[in-house]
Amino acid sequence: MSDYRLRLLQLVADTGSLAQAATVMGLSYRRAWGKVKELEANLGFPLVRSEVGGAGGGHTELSGEGRNLLDAYRRFGQRMEEALQAAYREELSPLEHCQESPPPGA
Repeated sequence: MSDYRLRLLQLVADTGSLAQAATVMGLSYRRAWGKVKELEANLGFPLVRSEVGGAGGGHTELSGEGRNLLDAYRRFGQRMEEALQAAYREELSPLEHCQESPPPGA
């Protein structure tokens, strides 16, 4: 799993189209479809549902599991950012307030 693949899923959710999501990311439709299928194989559940054809063409939407994955990944990212900020404040922030004296003769 990667930010890149999850961005692809988010774009599918936003556009309702794997083809449009692929275009936005500069991927061929086939490559984008392969990335989704790879994720599904690794996770063991479907992430998208596609409808083919029709008057306006096909449509792709996230499955319930796909939406849950995006939500969980978003929460995970927020927690990681909060943990990173806390670690920075604890470890490095105090050093920002220390001013080094210039070396002698400078």
